[in-house]
Amino acid sequence: MRISGGEAKGRTLKFPSRSTQRPTTDFLREALFNLLGPPADQFFLDLFAGSGSVGLEAASRQAKKVVLVEKSKDLVEIIRENVSLCGYSEQCLIIHANIQSALRDLDREKCSFDVIFADPPYHQGFIGKTLSALNEYPVLQKEGIIVFQHSVREPIKTLPDGWSVADQRKYGDNLLTFIRVESA
Repeated sequence: MRISGGEAKGRTLKFPSRSTQRPTTDFLREALFNLLGPPADQFFLDLFAGSGSVGLEAASRQAKKVVLVEKSKDLVEIIRENVSLCGYSEQCLIIHANIQSALRDLDREKCSFDVIFADPPYHQGFIGKTLSALNEYPVLQKEGIIVFQHSVREPIKTLPDGWSVADQRKYGDNLLTFIRVESA
């Protein structure tokens, strides 16, 4: 697993070999950032960060600030190693918490993001929970976008009022769904 673009392009990231988590592939990360455009000077939130590869990809491509949220203690340690390996300790904030707690705290601190990326574990009901938490704690900046990476067998069925699917792209068994929030 390597950073696919920006100043850290080619840098190899660590990921635990025995992990049951599925990292976002290099191909999907590159496709994501080709669709999003350069995140230069943007605030980027990576939910269910895993190894931190998507957030670090944003940092490599000049995102102003990257917040990585991960519940697993083991994966938080991997994220710390990867952030250090890439030299983005000043640019990245790692939050060890579940997404509900992290979003609540970010909302209390009046943090807001241009891009929110969520790659919840597949087939465990996290899409609906994540949408509810993002609706309850509005940390998306006006004109911002939420991107979900999810299984084609786990479609996003309902969105909160004022939210709409702006784009959706299929890559094998994965979907990238881009959501706009009119009330942000």
